[in-house]
Amino acid sequence: MPQHDTLHFTDRGLYCPAGDFHIDPWRPVPRALITHGHADHARFGHGSYLATDIAAPVLRHRLGDIAVDTVRYGTSLTVGGARVSFHPAGHVPGSAQIRVEVAGQVWVVSGDYKLENDSLSTPFEPVRCHAFISECTFGLPVFRWRPQAEIAAQIAGWWRDCAAQGRTAVLGAYSLGKAQRLLSLLDPAQGPILCHSSIEDTTDVLRAQGLALPPTIRATADTGAKSHPGALVMTPPSAMAGTWLKRYGPVSTAFASGWMALRGVRRRRGADREFVISDHADWDGLNRAVAATGAERVFATHGYTDVFARWLASSGIDARPVQTEFGTADADAAETPEPAQAQADPSADGSGTAAPGGAGRIAARD
Repeated sequence: MPQHDTLHFTDRGLYCPAGDFHIDPWRPVPRALITHGHADHARFGHGSYLATDIAAPVLRHRLGDIAVDTVRYGTSLTVGGARVSFHPAGHVPGSAQIRVEVAGQVWVVSGDYKLENDSLSTPFEPVRCHAFISECTFGLPVFRWRPQAEIAAQIAGWWRDCAAQGRTAVLGAYSLGKAQRLLSLLDPAQGPILCHSSIEDTTDVLRAQGLALPPTIRATADTGAKSHPGALVMTPPSAMAGTWLKRYGPVSTAFASGWMALRGVRRRRGADREFVISDHADWDGLNRAVAATGAERVFATHGYTDVFARWLASSGIDARPVQTEFGTADADAAETPEPAQAQADPSADGSGTAAPGGAGRIAARD
């Protein structure tokens, strides 16, 4: 079977003819294999779902009464004429890369991924393949992350300063994945940790699975600066402008996102502090991941797709951008960087300016 027949790019999503299934489809299909629970990858309306056993509880929480079969990392299944297995992506708890083998050809769909071990998600494992379908949300050399421990120290210092100034620390973070990662970095001895209901609900699901997360308090009409002095309040970015925060008295706001690496995004957000941390691979991580697969062909699906594909092609890889609908469903932390904010020449050091390229839209999570 020709290489291009292993997976097809269709108007419903990535399709495997041999197995008669789709991967992370964005329109209703009979059988969907799901990399993780973010809404641009896991949507309602499919006939059946297959995901990792770790991701399934979040899928049920977000999508309701759906038919979900589960599989453990590394377990090989036969689906029609295809061999399928799920492998750790390191993006959020339960996230997976999906390996599909048909007639000796191996393709891997990355979903979203990061290489840094956050001690919460199962760490990323490279999978050797002939073709790699990869995200490239942060596919420019300007995006290079600092170690997680360094960001954790920055957040702790900001929270400590807020308490000393009589302000409530309000931290904006995406409800699934980013929020729990940040919670795992916080020291509850420093003060009470309050969470917006959307974060608290998701945290309850993950905590019930045995994830080690600090104790948190649901933010309600009865909580505020008087009842919880010195608190840190975690909320989705979309709720940062809500009047509900008034009961916490003077506040200091901060956002935690990879997009905070861009000056224009920081300016638009207008927060008191920014913390550059992402659950997606940075420029170096993307390149390491591609190299580790040994793939001869790479398809860049969402992010700076044109730029990243051109960069890979310059090193001899058959790389091309592909139009998808990933990164369009969750506006919770969506940013569309201005043309003059990011460096598009991969050979440069990230100090210049150029327009973001891409067949796919900038991803909505961070």
